Amino acid sequence: MSASKAPADAAPDIIPNIDLDLEEIKSGAFLQHFGGLEDMLMEMGITWGVRLIVAIVILILGWTVGNWIDRRVNRLRRLDGTLKNFLGGLFKYTIITVAVVTVIGLFGIPMASLLAVIGAAGLAIGLALQGTLSNIASGVMLLILRPFNVGDYIEFGSESGTVKTLGLFGTELAKADNVYLFAPNSRIWGNEIVNYSRNPYRRQDIVVSIDYNDDVDKAMSILDKILNSDERILQEDGRQPQVVADKLNDFTIDLIARFWSLNSDYWELRWDTNKRIKQELEAAGISLTLVPRQMGIAQNDGKSETHLRKDGLAKPR
Repeated sequence: MSASKAPADAAPDIIPNIDLDLEEIKSGAFLQHFGGLEDMLMEMGITWGVRLIVAIVILILGWTVGNWIDRRVNRLRRLDGTLKNFLGGLFKYTIITVAVVTVIGLFGIPMASLLAVIGAAGLAIGLALQGTLSNIASGVMLLILRPFNVGDYIEFGSESGTVKTLGLFGTELAKADNVYLFAPNSRIWGNEIVNYSRNPYRRQDIVVSIDYNDDVDKAMSILDKILNSDERILQEDGRQPQVVADKLNDFTIDLIARFWSLNSDYWELRWDTNKRIKQELEAAGISLTLVPRQMGIAQNDGKSETHLRKDGLAKPR
């Protein structure tokens, strides 16, 4: 019986509470509570709206200032082109990173916690981007050791070209036929680098093969005259032109015309010298002998004949 009386006893307690809530609504107390919530939401909206606007301004300023410093660094005349591109990119991305970190702190995210999260994720990111990080490290090493500068013609691995820019992640080059080439810094750093533009002088050897029946002294005299008559060929001590009999082959004698010149004169001088050597040797009755080849020609009777031709061609009989 006591259990059945309990709900009946509790009913009078519930009804006054309902009446009290109705009285609060009628008196406006509820509206006052709602108004306080509305004020709080308004204040939060204004606060976060201002922070959002400031964050956008900071990001825009960081991007603008970073690009402005990049352009200013590239206009400095005291720095060479290699250093300009690398430092410009480094300053640009550093400023943008500072702007992003500032925006994160502006929204109340604890930097200590953020750094802990970044540190925990750094290992995974580093493993995923180890190639990219390797390119940055290689770019730093290339910048410090300076095996080449902008404008140098280099060869690395199976590629070659004229260096246009050296960036944080890769190097832009133009090949000999003006084809664009982008090479990751790690690929350049991981290979032997041959720089054809570093030294101001270059030596070149032109091999001339003559017949055993030709006059060797006469041929060497003609070559020596050619080398000493060109003003582009250096005549200073240690770099005088030389003509030597280098090798006695089975059918030919190899003469070498060795000379030095400015790096900038290399190709045009080589082409002009080759042309003069052919013209003047042939004018003097000295033939430029080609290596003979042995060729077999089958005949109808099943026999074969072997002919030797210095031009490598077989003449039918």
